[in-house]
Amino acid sequence: MTRLRKVSVFFLISYILFSCSSESINNSPDIAEDDIYFPSINSDEWASKNITDLDWNSNALNTLLHFLEERNTKSFMMLHNGKIVVEAYLNGHSASTPWYWASAGKTLTTATVGIAQNEGLINIDQKVSDYIGTGWTSATVAQEQLITCRNLLSMTSGIDDSLGEGVAPEDLLYKADAGDRWAYHNVYLKLQDVVASASGQDWSSYFDAKLSHKIGMSGQWFMSDDFNVFGSPTRSMARFGLLIFANGRWNDEQIIPNAYLNEATNTSQELNKAYGYMWWLNGKDSFMLPGTQIQFDGELIPNAPADMFCALGKNDQKLYVVPSASLVVIRMGEAADENNFALSNFDNELWYHINNLIN
Repeated sequence: MTRLRKVSVFFLISYILFSCSSESINNSPDIAEDDIYFPSINSDEWASKNITDLDWNSNALNTLLHFLEERNTKSFMMLHNGKIVVEAYLNGHSASTPWYWASAGKTLTTATVGIAQNEGLINIDQKVSDYIGTGWTSATVAQEQLITCRNLLSMTSGIDDSLGEGVAPEDLLYKADAGDRWAYHNVYLKLQDVVASASGQDWSSYFDAKLSHKIGMSGQWFMSDDFNVFGSPTRSMARFGLLIFANGRWNDEQIIPNAYLNEATNTSQELNKAYGYMWWLNGKDSFMLPGTQIQFDGELIPNAPADMFCALGKNDQKLYVVPSASLVVIRMGEAADENNFALSNFDNELWYHINNLIN
């Protein structure tokens, strides 16, 4: 308990101590618009909800927090219909400290591409070379022009994933025709170049104007030739998760088109059923993982709800959205065990403890 005194939990601890299938997001239980809470985009105020109001098992909270702290967690949040139920900062982290999203931030690119398409700037079924010209890979022109923006969204570009994560032309070699092979690769970053070219703005400016500023996010992109990683305080990831939970809406404004988001959070191709447009999907009967062509049988995260979809990043950066339970769950920190690309055994263990809390 001594170590847990360092934990900052948003809901009222004193109250607790003394009073004690994957379906699309459109197929989730109907939630009236008035039932979803959205925090102000102009302040850090955020309404909370007590565990006891939800009839959760408050006795399981300390066990969950201890588990998180012992597993190198920096921050953890749970939202129910938009309101904060649990907010904890551990291992020297704070509410204002930024942390990297790693590959969980791929979904920010997904969202922004959907916005750009809705504005008529791009069409995800068009060739990438239509927007950034030919020669962006080392493939032949004919091979390169098979690659559409949708292929980049679904990780089916056909680019060789065994050569590292560089995205310069010399690093992007042909392995298979686009659409014939699923492989996790940083080539998706070319979608940011597509949006920048089509909009006439640099990537971060367009992202801020069309998404980040509209929902009150803070944070920044850390860019190099081979990666573009977003970093932010935990609440900014929670704001994005809430936007996704609300089907792309923030208050009365539809920011991400609902139909596009529905595509993004469902199976995007038949090679890896557990992958949408850079969202990982639970509840499927098989899945593939980064760095391998092996198809694994069973659900991605067996302990998690079947309708859950998630953004997963290196060293256990997690954003889970569970429509059936009205939940958004965030975990940021160092690797819980060993370094990993995205999914790890930690996901299943974490959901064991979350289930003890919410059931």
